[in-house]
Amino acid sequence: MSEPQVHTGTEVPQSHEAEPAAFGFITPPVAISLAMIVVIAIMVWKKVPAAIAKALDDRIALIRGELAEAESLRKEAEALKAEYEKKAKSADKDRAALLERAKHEAEEIVAKAKSDAEALIERRTRMAEEKIAAEERTAIEQLRAAAADAATKAAARLIAERHDASSDEKLVDQAIKEIAGR
Repeated sequence: MSEPQVHTGTEVPQSHEAEPAAFGFITPPVAISLAMIVVIAIMVWKKVPAAIAKALDDRIALIRGELAEAESLRKEAEALKAEYEKKAKSADKDRAALLERAKHEAEEIVAKAKSDAEALIERRTRMAEEKIAAEERTAIEQLRAAAADAATKAAARLIAERHDASSDEKLVDQAIKEIAGR
């Protein structure tokens, strides 16, 4: 059973009006459907889907071209990276060889400096020994000269003390006889 509806007075009564229709059968939904069909027909007739497909195909071709370019750039970058890695390894080898060569040169320089220093020390030692020997010879000669001078003075003094004028006369006569006898 249905209950009777009570109206409170605040509600708007619903009216049952008929939808407007053109020619009796064209209602708004039908009009919209017919308009869509006409637009789609015009788009097909003007080849809009083909134009859209061509634009999309062109866009796809452009993207493929960009992808191919990006791929070739990536390959070039990889080749450059490989080349630089090879150069870096070569530089490491060159650096190691240069370092080794520098070590050898340094060792040769040290060895040469050591031998030059030893030769210099030996030469200076020899020069010092020669100088010492020369000084010794000079000292010995001076000592001999001093000894000879002292001996001469001592002999002169002894002769002066032991010999008088008569003994000098005898010695002079004897020396003359020896000279004449020859």
